[in-house]
Amino acid sequence: MFNLKNYSTSNIKNDVLSGSVVAIALVPEAIAFSIIAGISPIVGLHTAFILGLITALIGGRPGMISGATGAIAVVLVALVLDHGYEYMLVATILAGIFQILVGILKLGKFIRLVPQPAMYGFVNGLAIVIAMAQFPLFAGENWIMYALVAFTMATMHFAPRTTKALPASLISIILVSAITIFLDLDTKRVGDLANISGALPSFYIPNVPFTFETIKIILPYSIIIALVGLIESLLTLSVLDEMSGNRGSGNKECVAQGIGNVTCGSFGAMAGCAMIGQSIINFTSGGLGRLSSVTGAVLLILFVVSFSDFISLLPVAALVGIMFMVSISTFEWASIKHLKFMPKSDAFVMLSVTIITVYVDLAVAVITGVIISALVFAWKHARIYANVHIETSGTKVYELDGPLFFGSITSFNEIFDINNDVNSVVIDFKNARVMDSSGTEAIDSITKKYKASGKSLRLRHLSEDCIKALKIAGPYCAYEEDNPNYMVARDY
Repeated sequence: MFNLKNYSTSNIKNDVLSGSVVAIALVPEAIAFSIIAGISPIVGLHTAFILGLITALIGGRPGMISGATGAIAVVLVALVLDHGYEYMLVATILAGIFQILVGILKLGKFIRLVPQPAMYGFVNGLAIVIAMAQFPLFAGENWIMYALVAFTMATMHFAPRTTKALPASLISIILVSAITIFLDLDTKRVGDLANISGALPSFYIPNVPFTFETIKIILPYSIIIALVGLIESLLTLSVLDEMSGNRGSGNKECVAQGIGNVTCGSFGAMAGCAMIGQSIINFTSGGLGRLSSVTGAVLLILFVVSFSDFISLLPVAALVGIMFMVSISTFEWASIKHLKFMPKSDAFVMLSVTIITVYVDLAVAVITGVIISALVFAWKHARIYANVHIETSGTKVYELDGPLFFGSITSFNEIFDINNDVNSVVIDFKNARVMDSSGTEAIDSITKKYKASGKSLRLRHLSEDCIKALKIAGPYCAYEEDNPNYMVARDY
C-alpha cells in the first residue's frame, strides 16, 4: 500500500497528473479490445476500472496499469462467438482463481527463467503490436488526422525541454484537443468509436448451467487466459523493474490479477491483465506511486458515469500520437545494435519471440523463447570431460568435469573403456554435478557394467542427496570429508 513516510507533495502532483493521462488513454484501448472480443465497449471500460483499481491497491508494483488487453481479447473472442457473454464471465472468474493459486504457491518467481533475449523479443514485439493497433483508427480519415498525430508526437518530444511542470503526454492532449475543438476540425473523436456513457458496474451472477459440461467448455479458455494474463503482467513488471531499478513482487501481482479477474467476472466485466503501453505512459509521465494507477481507474469510471459527453469530444489523433511515442520508447533499440555481437542462438531467440508476438500470441512467443533457450543451453553443456591418471597404487582415476544430466549421458558413457581398464577404478565427481535422475541412472548403469566385468569401482565426491538416489551404485560410494552438497532433480 502507500508508503506515507516517503510520500511527498511532488509525488502526489505527479501521480495525479500521470493518472489523468492514463485514464484518457485507456478509453480507446478499452473500447477497441471490447470490440475485438465481440462485447459491448462498456464491458471493457468496466474491466479497466475494476482490474485497474484492485491491482493499483494490492498489486506487486506501484504505478503499474491493468485493464482490458488485446492478448486476452483474442482468447475470449472464440468463446464469446461459440457460447456467448455469460460463459465468458465464468471463464474470467475461473482464470482469476488459477492466478490466485499461482501467487499463493509462489510460482511467479519462474518468470526469472525467461532469458534476456526473449525479454528483448517480448518488448520489441509488443512495441510493434502497440503501433499496429493504431493503424485501423486512420480508416476513412483525411490529412488532418495525420497532421494532428504528427503534432502530438512533436509536442511530446519537445515539451520536456520547455517545462516539466506537466507530463508531456498531458500537454499534448490539452493542446491538440483545444485546437481540434476550437477550430471544429473534421477528424475522428473518441465519441465516434463508441458510446462510452454508462453506469457503475453492478454484481452479476452469470446465467449458465453449473454442470460438468460447462466446466469442460470453459476450462481450456480459463487456463489460457490465466497463463497469457500472468505472462504479460509479470513481463510488464520485469520491464518496469529494469526501468526503475526497483524490484516488484511477482507473486503479489499474480494474486492481485487473480482477485481482479474474479471481481471482473462477478460484475459483468471481461478478463484483463497488465498493460505495458499504459504502464510505460504512467512511468514516463512521473507516476511512480499507487496513487497514479488509482487515479487512472477512478477518473476512467467518472468519465463513463459523469463526463462521457466531454471525453467524447477528444480527438483520437492525440491518443494515437501518444501511443506511437509509447511504441517508440518501448522498443529496445539497443538490441538492434547488439544483434551482430550476440551469439547466433540469442539473436535467433530474440527475433523469433518478436515475430511470434506480432503474428501469433504473446504466451506462445515467450514459451517458445524459453524452450529454444533451454535447448541451446542443454546442447552447449551436453558434454562431460574427464582427466584420467593412474595412482601409485595402480588405481585408475577418472576426474570428471562438467554437469551430468540427460544431455551429457552419451559423452559420459564414451569416457570409460571398461574392457581394457585396470582392475581398480575410481570415478571422482569433485568437479562435476549430477543434475537429474537421468544422471543417477547413468551412474548406476556404468557401475553395473564394471561389476559385471569383475572390476573394483569406487565413486568419490557425490552429494548425500545423489547417493540416496542411486540404486546400484550406492554401496560403492566413498564418503569423503569434502563431499559437495547439492540436490538432484528427480522424476516422480
